[in-house]
Amino acid sequence: MILPLREALQHAVEKGLDLVEISPNAKPPVCRVMNYGKYRFEQSKREKEAKKNQRTMQIKEVKFRPNIEEHDFETKAKNAERFLLDGDKVKTTVMFRGREITHPELGRELCQRMADRLSAVASVERAPKVEGKNMIIIFAPKSGK
Repeated sequence: MILPLREALQHAVEKGLDLVEISPNAKPPVCRVMNYGKYRFEQSKREKEAKKNQRTMQIKEVKFRPNIEEHDFETKAKNAERFLLDGDKVKTTVMFRGREITHPELGRELCQRMADRLSAVASVERAPKVEGKNMIIIFAPKSGK
């Protein structure tokens, strides 16, 4: 019901409650008669619950070398897949030693294999890139969990 401000305030005082402005931009502004302390408590409780349910995304790292065996590759790929399904990003690092860095195509091939293996659960966030003696590719979980 629409009441003038004075009547609404008087109505709230009679009931021993507060007049709280809910939507100040509406025409006329929307107010409610309620216990303001209880309202604030409920609101803070909802905020705490929402904060508790939030999860921060971490970056997990999987490292391997260019001449990795097939079984080892599969094991590391399964770990990466598990990390992605948990909602974390995965940084895959191919570590080159000595003169192996002269063959970056081996690292790119491994990164492509990993991308193909994880294509069902992840998308490539950052393409393979050589940084020092390492080649790094970053995967992000697909949003349709």
